[in-house]
Amino acid sequence: MATKKPDNLSFEEAMAELEGIVQSMEQGTLTLEQSLKQFERGIALANSSSNKLQQAEQKVSILMANDSQSSALPFQGDVE
Repeated sequence: MATKKPDNLSFEEAMAELEGIVQSMEQGTLTLEQSLKQFERGIALANSSSNKLQQAEQKVSILMANDSQSSALPFQGDVE
């Protein structure tokens, strides 16, 4: 099975793969070459996940700013 590029994974998929990499490296059964490949993949996954978190934080900030602007408007309830 081909490995997806980190940017093509969801945040949750990237984190799950990263956890698996950490577990395999902690076991100490990988060769040096395998460890380096896993480390490189882990760095790519961590960077991609960090970027996705920053994007999510920016979206939340924008939504919160928009919400605070709309809540500053006076309420126009139903007039009977």
